Order: sequence, then C-alpha cells, then structure tokens
Amino acid sequence: MEDSNDPITVKALPQPRKGRSTVMQRPVIVGIGTSAGGLEALEGFFTHVPASSGMAFVVVQHIDPTKKGMLPELLQRVTTMKVMQASHRLKVQANCVYVIPPNKDLSVVHGTLLLQTPTAPRGLRLPIDMFFSALAQDRQECAIGVVLSGMGSDGTAGLKAIKQHGGLALVQSPESAQFDSMPRSAINAGLADIVAPVQELPSKIIECLKHMPMKSSEDAEPLLELKSHGALEQIVSLLRERNGNDFSLYKKNTLYRRIERRMLLHKINGIANYAQFLRSNPQELTLLFKELLIGVTNFFRDAATWELFKTQALPALLARYPHGKALRAWVPACSTGEEVYSLAIMFKEALAELKPTWRFSLQIFATDLDGDAITFARWGLYSERIEADVPPALLERYFVKEKRSYRVHKDIREMVVFAPQNIIMDPPFTKLDILTCRNLLIYLGPELQKKLIPLFHYSLVHNGILLLGNAETIGSFTHLFKAIDSKTKLYTRIDNAATLGELDFPTRVFPVVAQMQNKASEDSLTQNNATKRTVMSTPTTNVIPNLQTLADQLLLQSFAPAAVLVNAEGDIIYINGRTGKYLEPAAGKANWNIYAMAREGLRQELSVALKKAQAQTEPVHMLGLTIGTNGGRQSINLTVQAIASPEALSGMLMVVFSDVGKPIKLSRKTLAAPHKQLLDELRDTQEEMSAMRDEMQTSQEELKSTNEELQSTNEELQSTNEELTTSKEEMQSLNEELQTVNAELQSKVDDLSWVNNDMKNLLNSTEIATIFLDDALNVRRFTTHATHLYKLIATDIGRPLSDIVTNLDYPKLQQDTNEVLRTLVFVENQVRSLDGRWFKVRIMPYRTQDNVINGAVITFAEISDLKKLEDELKKAKS
Repeated sequence: MEDSNDPITVKALPQPRKGRSTVMQRPVIVGIGTSAGGLEALEGFFTHVPASSGMAFVVVQHIDPTKKGMLPELLQRVTTMKVMQASHRLKVQANCVYVIPPNKDLSVVHGTLLLQTPTAPRGLRLPIDMFFSALAQDRQECAIGVVLSGMGSDGTAGLKAIKQHGGLALVQSPESAQFDSMPRSAINAGLADIVAPVQELPSKIIECLKHMPMKSSEDAEPLLELKSHGALEQIVSLLRERNGNDFSLYKKNTLYRRIERRMLLHKINGIANYAQFLRSNPQELTLLFKELLIGVTNFFRDAATWELFKTQALPALLARYPHGKALRAWVPACSTGEEVYSLAIMFKEALAELKPTWRFSLQIFATDLDGDAITFARWGLYSERIEADVPPALLERYFVKEKRSYRVHKDIREMVVFAPQNIIMDPPFTKLDILTCRNLLIYLGPELQKKLIPLFHYSLVHNGILLLGNAETIGSFTHLFKAIDSKTKLYTRIDNAATLGELDFPTRVFPVVAQMQNKASEDSLTQNNATKRTVMSTPTTNVIPNLQTLADQLLLQSFAPAAVLVNAEGDIIYINGRTGKYLEPAAGKANWNIYAMAREGLRQELSVALKKAQAQTEPVHMLGLTIGTNGGRQSINLTVQAIASPEALSGMLMVVFSDVGKPIKLSRKTLAAPHKQLLDELRDTQEEMSAMRDEMQTSQEELKSTNEELQSTNEELQSTNEELTTSKEEMQSLNEELQTVNAELQSKVDDLSWVNNDMKNLLNSTEIATIFLDDALNVRRFTTHATHLYKLIATDIGRPLSDIVTNLDYPKLQQDTNEVLRTLVFVENQVRSLDGRWFKVRIMPYRTQDNVINGAVITFAEISDLKKLEDELKKAKS
C-alpha cells in the first residue's frame, strides 16, 4: 500500500493524448458538516489527515451568528495544514482548511468560495445542505461530503445531492458521535457510502481517492472505449435476472459511472472483477440497482418552464373545452414525487387565475421503476429544504408544516395515483391530456428514445401537451409534435399517425402498473382503433417488427371478455374491453370504485361475489343476473376470481362480465301492467327506505356539526402545535450554538489552565520569591518562595500586604510601591532580613496585554553570598 502521507496525484481516464495533461489542476474538495459536539469530532478527524494530502477541506458548522468564531484557532492546534475563515471569492487551495464564518451561508462555484447573507430566520437555516448541494453541482462525481456529530437532520438533503451527481458520501458512525441525530438521519435515508468512526474517515477518503478515476468533462464520453463491453453486458444481464429490469438500452457511460462508484467503494479494479463480485454477492446487485435509480429532482425545477406551462400551454389546452373536462396526466419516472406535485399545484394555480368556475379536474398518474421512491412520493412528506424551491405563497397554500418537514396538502395528494412501472416494458397510459417526462431520456440510448417518443404521441389526445427536460428533444419526430416553446421543451401533439415501424408497444402482456381507466377512455377507443386500422392498411413492404404483440393487442381489445381488475376495496385498477353496459361513472366527483359505477341490478350481487371470492380460492360464478341498460334489460353472467399470482397482482380480484342472450326492450304496455303484489312490496320498501333515509340524514347532520366542531378544535391545536414546533426548533438551534460556544470556551479554559501551570512551574524554577499586588496593594498572587519572607497562606489573597508579618527589614516597602505606581519607574533596593540574609528587592508596575497598569510586581532575589563576598573584599583591601 502506498504511504498515506504522500500527496495524492489524481489522474483522469482515458489515457492521455498528445499535447494534453490529464492531471487535475483543481484540488479535491471535502465538505464537512457538523453542529453540536462538532469540535471533538473535527479534532479527531483532522488529527488523522496527512499534512500533504492534496485535498482541501471546507467545514460548515452551526455557530452562533452573533459571536466571533474561534474554530479556526482551535483547529489549527491539531493540524499543520493552514486553517482560515472562509471569505468571499476565496479560491480553494490544496492542503488548506476553510471554516464558515458566523451569520453567513457558504457555497462554491468553480472552486471559489462564495459567502451569502442568510435569508432564513435563525433556527431554520440549513447551511450544510446548502453547501453540499453547491459542492455537488460544482464537482459532480468528484464531490465528497462528510457528516459528523450533530443534532437535527441538516446534511441529509445535501448528501442526497452529492449522491445524485455520483459523488462520495461518508458519515461518522452514530456510536462514536457525541450527538447522533445528523449521522442517523443520513444513514436512515440510505445515503451513506461509508460509515466509520471519525478517526478512520480520513484514511477511507484517501483510499477511495486512490481508486477514483477523476474525469474531466471532455473525457467523459469516450470513457467506455477503454472498458470491457462484455463485462458490462454481464452486469446488465445479472440485473435483469435479479430485478426483471433491462438496462441494456441505457447510455453505456451513464451505466458505467454508476457501476464505477460501487467498484470504488469495494476497492475493485476492473469491471470484469466487479462482474465476478456481483455473481457471488446478490445483495450487491440490489445496492447497484438502487444506485442506478437515484433521481435528480426538486419542486418547480426550471421555474421559467413551469411559468410558461401555467401561463400559455395549460390555458390553451383548457380553452378547447369550454364546458369543462376531467383531464388526465402521466408523469413517468416521477422519482420521489416533486415533479408530480409541482404539476398538480400549477394546475390549481392556473385554474384559479383563469376561470375558477370552470368544471375542470385533473387526474395524475405517477409511475417509477423504484418502488421505494414511489412509497416516499405517496407520503408527500418533504424536509424543510424545499423552502429554497417552493415560493412562500405556494408553500403556505399547498403544504402543511409538520415538525421539521412539510406535507403536501391532502387535496393535492388526492389528485395523484402512484404506481411502480417499467416504462420500457409495461403498457403506457392512454387518452392523456398532459405528459411530462423530464430528464429521463438523457439517460437512455438513441434506440430507446426513438421508441418512447412515438409511444408518447400514441398516449396523448389531440393537442395534448408534452413536456420534456431542458436537455431533451423530440429528435426527428417533428411530424408528431409541434413546439410551443423550443427553449423550455413544451410541445403539443399533431394528429399524424406514427408508422408501424415507429410505434413499438412494450412487450410485457400483463401490466404491473395500476392503470386507472374510465368510461371516457373507453368511449375514445373508437379513435384509437381507427388509428390502428389506418396503420394496418398502409401499404408497406417493410418487415413488421412486432407482429405478435400487435396481434395480442388486437385479440385482447376485440375478442377477450369485458373485465376489470379491482383491489380488495373495489377500486378499479385496470379495465379490459368495453364495460360501458355494466359500469358507468357516478354523478358528482369522479369515483372509480366498482360499487359506485355498477349499473342497476348489479351492485348488491357484486358486493356478495367480491366478499365470497376473497374468502375462497375457487372463482365465484353468478349466472343469469338481470341488469338495467340504456332503456332496457340485459341478462349477464358474472365471474369473480381472487388472484394469487403473479406477486404484483396478489390480493386483487378479476371481475369478468359476459352477456347471456340479446337485450330485452321493455314496452310501455309491459311497464304499465305490473302485478299488484310487486307494487305493494315496492311501496313498503320505499316507505322503509324513506324512514331510514330520514334517520340517516338526521345522524349525518349531527355528525357534520360534531365534525365542524372537531375541525375547529383541530385547527386551533394545529396552530398551537406549529408555534410550539417553531419555538422548539429555535431552541434546538440555540442549544446547538451554545454547545459549540461551550466547547470552544472549554478549550480556552484548558489552554489557560496549561498556561497557568507553565507559569507556576517557571516561577518556581527560578527560586525568586514573587508577590503580585493589585492597585490597592492587596495580595493578588504569590509564589512558594515568597512564603519564606512573608507569612503568607492561600486565604491571604485579597488582604493588604502591609498586614502580613514579614522577616524583611524594609519599612519603606509600601511607600516605594506607591511611588512606582505613580511614576511607573521601577525601584530596586538591597534589604536585610531579620535572620541576617540579604535580598535584592525589585518593584515594577504590573502591565496587562492592553498596556494598562493594574498593580505591582515585587520580586525578592537572595544575594547573601554576594554580600558576604563583598564584605570579604572590603576586609582584604583594608
């Protein structure tokens, strides 16, 4: 192993070309975040950092904004690197430590530190998250973040940003931290690449840097030319076998960068060796899969794009439906949900600004490959970090504060249906008005991009809106979409049919995604089928690439029985075939529950059949049911089957409808001659139902009144809770700052204690009796040797020196001392003691570091031997 004290020379890949050096000129920047208990952790960290590591360190700590920071002085004691307080536009240099100043936010751009005045109130600032995010943007995969001891969760969002850009995240082990909240928050979020005691973190960083190929941006794309394509294909195959997801059409360099991070953490050289490592470590396959799915997202990303969407694209879409409409939107690759909720909020805002009375609603389908991200998004709970992305007015209107987090308001969450989906393999949603797919295509290869754009066209309705990321385009498919604004990548659908070679449906027959279909989409199948007939009838001599898939689609739509897939509560998950004869949307707010949509004569039987099917493994058959259709009756058979496999559909139920004979048209004569017995029974039933309805209405009014009272009480409690939470957060922040100040002061006390000990030992070693007096000539301090001349004890401090018994024959001592304080000129005399010894007495003014006279210092140096020698010389001369 190389000597850890040697400077780290980081070389880029691929191999150098003529006339260009690949050695990085910029130092590696390590961001370190800490709060309470941070001084001890920082000292433990920097004690183990080599003086010539080649790295630069930026320390971001929660400190009192009103106090002068002492951290640079304290850290300078434990490291030979230069430690300084960060200043505005300071260029970062290797082998230096930079400390955030009080009452400032810190960021970095192109290796230069920038200071900003905080905008958030004291107690709500997240300076570590801010710096880590800036570091991730500036250094990309070369960013390194370290979270040490501290309270709260500051640093977690920042480490997420570093991970999203392919950087390295290290966390102090909670067991070794004085305060473990910050480390545990980062670990629980699954962001820590390395967890270790603080003393081991420097060596971990150095070891990773030795294996980390720090690339310059111009070398990023040709990187894979020097790597083994075969080994990469093996890894993709292993991932497909493990998780059922195919990454073969993703950009190879994107895949390799993520794989490279895992190789770095395991110190594996060579992608072929890593492929072998994956075969023997299935858990690593899961971790690699998670690594490939880390999404980069935030609320209202690219604010100009959302503003144009709200002010131009969406109003133009709504204007096409003057009587209102239930709009549908799809957000594939939604990650943790920020993009989805941004769309819902923008829809609400646009509707309020345009015509609040318009009867519009929006149902959003949000899907992603990562099940954990979907679960997170469904909760709609985000950290305080979103304050930097969401305008205060929107934050107040559409979010509810919960401790140190914000939860998306319930009416916004109810607009969204989240589900896991593989956009490459699972069928798409159809009859969409809006489709937003941002920053997914940039990770996919050209072949996959050419497959998805026509699929998006197929999914959208006439003039539907397509929103792509700023770095994405529709490519050569200009005949399918028209640009609303090319800069913001907003497009509308053109009613041109994609050619058969362009339109490539996903090949997985049974969808894993929970697709919500309604009657409006069913009625629009005619348009879809017409489009398909146009495609099929187009003369072509080309080879049809997906004949089996298209045939399967045709069979399912034209010949398979009408059926719906529902969950245990009866919510409709998927619709196959034409179900309009059996189900119809209920009036009022959209409700996609099968009980609400069942036609006359079917609701009670459905309830019985669904409950019975859930209690047994065999399908439930109900034959000869008569249901009401449009102006007549229809006999049908109903079959309900509980699903046990595949696992993705476990717990759901398949409801199949089949007609029995032709519909019966009821004539007026038949309807006008009912049996008297049936009329009587109907009348009795109606009376009973009326009485029950009255009772239910009374109970409902009482419950409504009680609910309003509870809601009012809840709002008051919520307001009180928010105030208490804010106070608690401010107190916690103050406590962290006090912890930091206390640690700094304790360090100063220790320093002063050592200085005092040093001075005491110095004075005692000189064997010169010394007495320190204050302005009033009271004893302030004395040395041990002074007790041989004055009868001094510890309790004499503060007493006048003239009150202390002395062995010296020096009655003018007090007079000479006053003269020294008056003239500031020292006095020196030779004085004899009562036991015959001689002393040289020197009286000097006591000066402070600020050059203020604050008493006197009297020293007594014994000169008995000199006096004796002097007397002998005098006798010899005489």
